[in-house]
Amino acid sequence: MNGIAARAHALHREALVWDNHGCMPLETRELLVEFLPQLVRYRDAGTDVVMINIGYGEMTLGEHVERLAHLRRYVRAHPEHFVEALTVADIERAKASGRLAVGYDIEGMAPIQDELALISTFYDLGVRWMLIAYNRTNRIGGGCHDTDPGLTDYGREALEEMARVGMVVCCSHTGYRTTLDVMRWSKNPVILSHSNPRALKDHPRNVPDEILDACAATGGVVGINGIGLFLGNNDISSATYVRHVDYVAKRIGVDHVGIGMDYVFDGEGLDADLLKYKLTFPAGWGYEPGIKCKPPEELPEVTAGLLDLGYSDDDLRKILGGNLLRVAKAVWK
Repeated sequence: MNGIAARAHALHREALVWDNHGCMPLETRELLVEFLPQLVRYRDAGTDVVMINIGYGEMTLGEHVERLAHLRRYVRAHPEHFVEALTVADIERAKASGRLAVGYDIEGMAPIQDELALISTFYDLGVRWMLIAYNRTNRIGGGCHDTDPGLTDYGREALEEMARVGMVVCCSHTGYRTTLDVMRWSKNPVILSHSNPRALKDHPRNVPDEILDACAATGGVVGINGIGLFLGNNDISSATYVRHVDYVAKRIGVDHVGIGMDYVFDGEGLDADLLKYKLTFPAGWGYEPGIKCKPPEELPEVTAGLLDLGYSDDDLRKILGGNLLRVAKAVWK
């Protein structure tokens, strides 16, 4: 191991490492036995905090609740490995004891339907961020693969409720106009939990510089995505990932960059969903079986690459987890 690689691994042991988005298998009953080794992979890779999605897009309210119930039960049944990330203190306790802090997220506000009270219910059950729309437009606002009417009046009510209960607002997968509306309207920092710069890969799921700037203006964080389609040419090399991190850091500053790898553990399930949900994943944009995902074990390579570019240890403490911890301290209740 060369000097920079050794320094990167040492930094991972010392710093708080927070991956703000991961995707476990969605077929909970059949694949529940696989949760433990998959989550332990994060811990063994040097990750201290991970946010796991409990549903997305066209999934129903019932599917979200069932999946959350199964995952919470499993995490709580293995306290030797995991701590639920319900508070900042939980995260600090997990780091101090060498365990993985596990929190939950929702990709899109479809399960909220017509009942904003579900926001506080999901928060009470451990959901700490929720994005506005998953590719398609809903009652809250526009998706990045759909017509975009902007943030609706009902959407403003939803933002107010999220702020009241302490849930972070995310605009990944969300339409351009709606995202800018959210950034202007929100009283709290807004995140792009797993989004990449469109300047490096022109794709509707990636975000233009104006949105990067608006996110930083809220005090928010852009979590760089590790999906090959959005990095470009299905290339998940650490060099390419580092290029995306570096672009965003230079554009809006190291205080506003984080990690949101979006690693999908169930590749076959992903391929099936790409074929099943044609509206969510429209033709012509590369949503085809075989999309690669950057695994959590490669994050130290990213850190080494950033060190090689001249980023300081303090810069990397922010990017690896400090920035997301700052947002949690500002928003969570």
